[in-house]
Amino acid sequence: MELGELQRVIERTFGERDRARGVPSTVAWLAEEVGELAQAVRKGTQAQREHEFADVVAWVASLANQTGVDLDAALARYARGCPKCGASPCTCA
Repeated sequence: MELGELQRVIERTFGERDRARGVPSTVAWLAEEVGELAQAVRKGTQAQREHEFADVVAWVASLANQTGVDLDAALARYARGCPKCGASPCTCA
């Protein structure tokens, strides 16, 4: 699934609820999910890591929707490699 499609799915599925929750609460949920991802990466199974990665990306999509950010457009800055030096692999010091 591409990010733009994910954003549309998240909007259809959770958009009304996400807007009612608001940006500050969504940021808090995202932070909690990042913590769960960190724990899964350190001590979890592959299935747990996949679950937590999916949750983090879904919360990022929710936050992007609430703030009017198109993730495909936002991530275009990485399309050709490092956004700072332009190289791939990065040659920044």
